[in-house]
Amino acid sequence: MEDDYLRHVTRLNPPEIDALVRHYWHDVWQYAYFLVRNEHLAEDIAQETFIRAFRAIEAFRGQCPVKSWLFKIARNTAFNFRKSAFLCRVVLAGQPPDTRRAPSAEAEYWDGRRTDDVWAAVLDLPRAHREMLILHAHYGLTYADLAEVLGVGEGTVKSRLHRARAKLAKRMKEAIAHDDGT
Repeated sequence: MEDDYLRHVTRLNPPEIDALVRHYWHDVWQYAYFLVRNEHLAEDIAQETFIRAFRAIEAFRGQCPVKSWLFKIARNTAFNFRKSAFLCRVVLAGQPPDTRRAPSAEAEYWDGRRTDDVWAAVLDLPRAHREMLILHAHYGLTYADLAEVLGVGEGTVKSRLHRARAKLAKRMKEAIAHDDGT
């Protein structure tokens, strides 16, 4: 979606709002879900993210991609929900199944087990490392975008990402060694 025009916009009409929501909803919702691990709360955070974004559209300076701007709003919104003690429980769910092909039951089992193992290892990382890996690997944010979303310098982004990858690799090796030993 071409949204460079947002740099000069101070107000959006309903079709433009609808187009932006349709384009970014899924990514914002997934990021919110990653942060809070609750489908309904992620829905509330995503809605609040777009409400806040449209109320502050004139504050968007175009110095980062719209997705990064929305992620920053979603992150702040999620942290506000967390501070309000609204978030009481963490729920982990696997990724939705790929319905384009029909793998064997054995392949489904092993894929699910590997996915669960990776998610368990990622979720076992410190929050800053978890978030860094998800935003970079899943959403493809650049170092500059990550710095903008997380409110840290690019050097910090690079070092956290390096440490997160190293910790994840170590935990995965430990898990494999543990599985081989049992």
